[in-house]
Amino acid sequence: MIAMPTTDPRTLLRHMFDAAINAAQPEFCLPPHLPEAPRGRTIVIGAGKASAAMAKAFEDHWPGDVTGLVVTRYGYAVPCKKIEIVEAAHPVPDAAGLSAATRILELVRGLTADDLVVCLISGGGSALLVVPAEGLTLDDKQQVNRALLKSGATISEMNCVRRHLSAIKGGRLAAACHPAKAVTLLMSDVPGDDPINIASGPTVPDPTTCADALDVLRRYGIDVPPSVMRILESGAGETVKPGDPRLARAEARMIATPQMALEAAAKVAREDGVVPLILGDSIEGEARDVGKVMAGIAQQVSVHGQPIAPPCVMLSGGETTVTVRGNGRGGRNVEFLLSLAIALDGRPGIYAIAGDTDGVDGQEEIAGAIVAPDTLSRAWAKRRPSARQSRQQRRPRFLRGAGRLRHYRADADQRQRFSRAFRDGEAGSQ
Repeated sequence: MIAMPTTDPRTLLRHMFDAAINAAQPEFCLPPHLPEAPRGRTIVIGAGKASAAMAKAFEDHWPGDVTGLVVTRYGYAVPCKKIEIVEAAHPVPDAAGLSAATRILELVRGLTADDLVVCLISGGGSALLVVPAEGLTLDDKQQVNRALLKSGATISEMNCVRRHLSAIKGGRLAAACHPAKAVTLLMSDVPGDDPINIASGPTVPDPTTCADALDVLRRYGIDVPPSVMRILESGAGETVKPGDPRLARAEARMIATPQMALEAAAKVAREDGVVPLILGDSIEGEARDVGKVMAGIAQQVSVHGQPIAPPCVMLSGGETTVTVRGNGRGGRNVEFLLSLAIALDGRPGIYAIAGDTDGVDGQEEIAGAIVAPDTLSRAWAKRRPSARQSRQQRRPRFLRGAGRLRHYRADADQRQRFSRAFRDGEAGSQ
């Protein structure tokens, strides 16, 4: 006999998602990592969807005076008293982001060795912190960004290209801070938590090269403006490398990661009497393919009790990709979930959630969705999409027909992906 969980599956999934978000709340995870106050000035800069919340947490816990500027996504501003908050576009940069990033560079120039720069970096910073390399325009950057987002390239590949077309990414921001001490507080949104891939590494050295960026463009057949090719082929876009003396006083501190959030979600499941299994925090690949793989694992659990017996929860995090076709908008979470639901084909006892803690799934103003055994049949009954619509990633519209889509905006605004598949005690008794 398999014991049933103490709560409804959907309720448990939401409680777990909430716990994952709370683990990434700047007000809790940032204060323990604050640096010592300097003899000189303290300047706070930053970029990302969590940067405003991080700035507020910094202000609330910093003992001395502070000035600064951070840029965040439209709609994500948090009121601060001393640190200016600017909103800009994401995932494709705009003029507001360019203006803010240019001002950030101006703020950190001309500092002394007695000064401290605290850089608050979180997911989304690559689009928000935009200063084109010499010879490029904002329009060039926008074209490249749109093409990268539709290409199916991994986040590390996309950021490799972005760094080599920038005047602020790839260690350049930290170099501009020299000789001041620069401390970067990072909220990771990338597989492996490599600082160079969080917001394209504005304050850390970059071991990749222009040749690597060219390889990415060729691998995915990405068309870019001639000016972009000139920058990369000439090597003019080369980044700040390891060992550069301008980064001698720069350090990075990881304050929140997908693994921390997964462990928080696992704790909620455990307290509810459901055994959690963390599959990994660095899952990558096409969202639809990952959905099929997760469905296969879920069915193995349901039928054979392997690798874990129900009732259980399997958790994973990472950065899947979506290759957008036609006029589709992408959205990795609903793409993953629809693929999962189709593969499971209504198998009883299996529930799943996939969401971004920043409340944005691709270009959709939703965090993600929850699917249940009846989701697919409900969706087909209400609005059957054409094969063309399915190929073009109109997944949110399809799942809305099932009444299972949930808008969710996370206070932490950290762009992490978590998928959780829940199996109830009846799953193995078919």
